[in-house]
Amino acid sequence: MRHHPANPDGRDFFVGDLHGEYDLLMEALAGVDFAPERDRLFSVGDLIDRGPRSRDCLALALAPWFFGVRGNHEAMAQAALAEGGDAMALWVINGGGWACREPRQELRGLLSSALRRLPYAREIEAAGRLIGLVHAEPPDDWGEIGDCDRHTLLWGRRRIRQGDATPVRGIDAVVVGHTILEAPTTLGNVHYLDTGAFASGRLTLVEATELLAGNDSPAGRGGRGE
Repeated sequence: MRHHPANPDGRDFFVGDLHGEYDLLMEALAGVDFAPERDRLFSVGDLIDRGPRSRDCLALALAPWFFGVRGNHEAMAQAALAEGGDAMALWVINGGGWACREPRQELRGLLSSALRRLPYAREIEAAGRLIGLVHAEPPDDWGEIGDCDRHTLLWGRRRIRQGDATPVRGIDAVVVGHTILEAPTTLGNVHYLDTGAFASGRLTLVEATELLAGNDSPAGRGGRGE
């Protein structure tokens, strides 16, 4: 996990699954007058597949203002390019066909560089609070993030399927993606931002202060400090 101190000179934004929708992201950032020299963008992962500009979205991981976590699609890409065979077939079925048009060695190099900047989890200080970031499913206690099963972090859907609004302990808010929803949804202190941009044309971008506005009460803070 990587920790980010507060950003006193600019704003922090969180974005849902990109899935190759580079143009939608650029439009959204322009809409909030995003300033890369002082603002930061935190991504829930799944930068690639399904949308038209996966390579460009993957390259975002190298930008100094972009801070993502690894998604299950990056994990599938890593396995496919390393193993081929069934792993490649699985990736292609799930939107990885764009890779067949890319020079394989260049793509391996880009993915390897991107993965070094895509940890499984991040935590961000903002407005005197602490926000966690994983792709799919956080542990019940943020203090256990280092021991959490990686499959759960990348693929888990228990909370959203059960409508579990129990706050994650030890953190003020957690931002996730992975599960496509009609609109951004909050359960307890877990915020779901994947609105299926590649199919719906709706990419969710939210500023940290707006995200935290619904977690002002002690109950909403997930028991941090207990």
